[in-house]
Amino acid sequence: MKATLRLPPDLVDHARSFLEGGQTPVEPKDAATVVLLRQRGEGPEAYLIRRHSAMPFAAGMYAFPGGTVDPRDYDPPVQWAGPPPAAWAERLRCAEPLASALVCAAVRETFEESGVLLAGHTSETVVADTTADDWEADRLAMVQHTLALAEFMKRRSLVLRSDLLAAFAHWITPEFEPRRYDTRFFVAVMPEGQRTRDVSGEADRVIWLRPAAVLAGVHSGAMAMLPPTYVAMRDLTAIASASDALDLAADRPITTVVPGVEIVDGEGLLTLPPGVGE
Repeated sequence: MKATLRLPPDLVDHARSFLEGGQTPVEPKDAATVVLLRQRGEGPEAYLIRRHSAMPFAAGMYAFPGGTVDPRDYDPPVQWAGPPPAAWAERLRCAEPLASALVCAAVRETFEESGVLLAGHTSETVVADTTADDWEADRLAMVQHTLALAEFMKRRSLVLRSDLLAAFAHWITPEFEPRRYDTRFFVAVMPEGQRTRDVSGEADRVIWLRPAAVLAGVHSGAMAMLPPTYVAMRDLTAIASASDALDLAADRPITTVVPGVEIVDGEGLLTLPPGVGE
């Protein structure tokens, strides 16, 4: 059975033009996003940001920390722990330079949009606290693109902990959309001792919620999110602890999902492969 979701009205004309052959698909930009989890009580919670209503893409939607790959993400940190780029390339099914850049983008975007840093001073440690003013100054510089991840890590003698990430999913924005992203989803567990910051920028709200509560919010209409975010939360409702997400990610195959589109009785419907949106 094919799962369908209603398109926002502002995208129906784009979909119709595409289906009528009047639109050439935009080349998608490589991107990385991270499902950041923490353990609270007897279950995990996920960190979500609500994108500003004025954002050109996914305005008002709840999402995970993430964004497009910066050209400087191709400059890997001097020190790297965990699976090497070659192993990530095999797992992500892409070229090694892109795999390295995706991991760097995942670490950078998580720091920019939550204040959580997946790095340490050795290959077995993680920075304990990033809330001091000097850390915040570096975070803002990275948000403003005046400081590259590799430069930041080198200056602070940090090791990138790629072993704290696990690849989880791969989604590509539908071909009819005016902005398209080729996005790899990762999962990570909140490092012990660190705290998220109520960061500004692309978000007007941040929240921690259990995956089941996220789904309930979507079903009630209280929360809006794109299908990849919703499906990730649905898939994580089965885990009992935050750390279980890493095991779940390690055991599941990474398949590429590219939603399709249909126009039925004047209404735009986003179509998903069997089993993806159910």
